[in-house]
Amino acid sequence: MKRLLIPVLIILIFVITACSTTLSPLPTQPPSDPVSTESASPEFDSATRMDNQGAIIFEVTPLNLNQTAESLGFNIVLTTHSIDLSMDLAATATLTTDTGVSVNSTLWDAPRGGHHVEGKLIFPATQDGKSILVGATKLTLTITDVDAPTRIFEWELK
Repeated sequence: MKRLLIPVLIILIFVITACSTTLSPLPTQPPSDPVSTESASPEFDSATRMDNQGAIIFEVTPLNLNQTAESLGFNIVLTTHSIDLSMDLAATATLTTDTGVSVNSTLWDAPRGGHHVEGKLIFPATQDGKSILVGATKLTLTITDVDAPTRIFEWELK
């Protein structure tokens, strides 16, 4: 009987010790920051901005912000695994400057449909015969209602 009592006591002590040990709470993660619409990689000086709200990832790269042209273009890559990308971005995009000038897109030149779409979003470069970039130091592209209420992409002009 004594032989049986010692292993039982050891098990009992182990169980009591394990049950009475104070457990530290699991670390909680801080709430995630809002999605950065200015992202890509500023340390690599990429003009590309990203937005990954909702189920669509947007990668937007300006094509000719420092050129005198009839239009301003942006290369846009859309990636998703759950939504058909057959929308017309020209109908939802606005380009504004910090001087108060605002123009709507005139063309979304891209294939319709699929889950990986790349195309050009085109805006007029002038308004009332004057370049929209004159005097501007900041340019903002806003795209609304494409699987997120608003996506904002900003560039500092040199």
